[in-house]
Amino acid sequence: MLTRHDRTVPDAADRVAEVLAAGIRHIGFKDVGLPFEALRGLAAAIRAGGATVVLEVVSLDAASEAASARAALALGIDVLMGGTRPQLVLPVIAGTPIRYYPFPGRVVGHPSRLDGSAEDIVASAGRLAAMDGVHGLDLLAYRFAGDVPSLIARVCAGVSKPVVVAGSIDRAERIAAVVTGGAAGFTIGTAALDGVFPAAAPGLPAQLAAVKTLLAEAAARHARPGR
Repeated sequence: MLTRHDRTVPDAADRVAEVLAAGIRHIGFKDVGLPFEALRGLAAAIRAGGATVVLEVVSLDAASEAASARAALALGIDVLMGGTRPQLVLPVIAGTPIRYYPFPGRVVGHPSRLDGSAEDIVASAGRLAAMDGVHGLDLLAYRFAGDVPSLIARVCAGVSKPVVVAGSIDRAERIAAVVTGGAAGFTIGTAALDGVFPAAAPGLPAQLAAVKTLLAEAAARHARPGR
């Protein structure tokens, strides 16, 4: 995600080539932080590089969430993540190839926070995943104040659609929890842009390489018999 603190970064367009060169083929941004025309250019650059274009919604009210869904159409994005109002979004994107991954649970504030009990979040995930037109879930696991590894595992086990963990993945232990919990993927934004991962060199490409190494190591440990 070309974002910092839940906003698309001002130099997002300049970062696309770096991310593509690192072998990343799912690149996203938020619907806040840049003017719409800049987001249009950003989506076009990602698409031209052969990557999947992801838009994550940051909407605090119904009107802005519906507007974000319409923006997804106008931008020609491939995956629409986030938001909490499928009843508004699904009619807007019906009949399009857009894949939709809403947030389960009660999401409040900006940057977003995941409130409520684990039981409520798991139940919400089940309801959303059962809806036609919902292709997966966007779980703000590390914006939850409770037992996050358990929450990831419970949500992933409770639905038959892919779960992407988003928000605050900023250390090896959290990448490992995503892997062992059974998530289909995760997003990295602020942490990589701010250089928090131990890497061989400064800069975003080295950060992405470090994340890929941590992911491979976590997957290997998870696959090892008797883990």
